[in-house]
Amino acid sequence: PNLWVYNGTLDAGGKVLTLDTEGPSFAGDGTLVKYQDIIEMKSDDHRVMTSRVLGTDGTWNQFMTANYRRRK
Repeated sequence: PNLWVYNGTLDAGGKVLTLDTEGPSFAGDGTLVKYQDIIEMKSDDHRVMTSRVLGTDGTWNQFMTANYRRRK
């Protein structure tokens, strides 16, 4: 069990919300690693969320992208 506590920042233009958190490693070894969910507001009807994890080499590795569109 793990509680995912997020801290967020919004860019100056108000279009990109970056959420930082820590959670269990994909390796399943019990360690905690840093994750980010980044939500970009493309328009009133479209937003994109990408998720990434910080690797042991210090680089961010994207593992998911989701496009959300409002149905007309």
